[in-house]
Amino acid sequence: MSVTDPVADLLTCIRNACKAKHKKVDVPASNLKTELVRLLLKEKFINNYKSIDDKKQGLLRIYLKYDAKEKSVIQGIERVSKPGRRVYLRRHEIPKVQGGMGTAVVSTPSGVMTDIEARDEGLGGEYLFRVW
Repeated sequence: MSVTDPVADLLTCIRNACKAKHKKVDVPASNLKTELVRLLLKEKFINNYKSIDDKKQGLLRIYLKYDAKEKSVIQGIERVSKPGRRVYLRRHEIPKVQGGMGTAVVSTPSGVMTDIEARDEGLGGEYLFRVW
């Protein structure tokens, strides 16, 4: 099946798995998805991830994170820039998500990074999604 927006597909798989209280979710792998999941791990929104070779495209197995009351650490995850409407921001326009409690993910000329990293390096770019 052809997916026109692989980032939105990744976010939807994560969102649905969190709502269903799954411990892990498998998604088709790509370099961009691997970088996005790496950022989610670095920001402590997920427990871990690993790449699985399936003799085709490959899979990313994402281990979701829950608190002591079995509530997902990811309260919300939302795509901002879409194929039909790309959203580009300058370095001073990058918003703080939930007053700094969440994370915005931006695709910059230096790679995919969080809002804090982009502001520190003085870079703008495409506002991919936000998670809180």
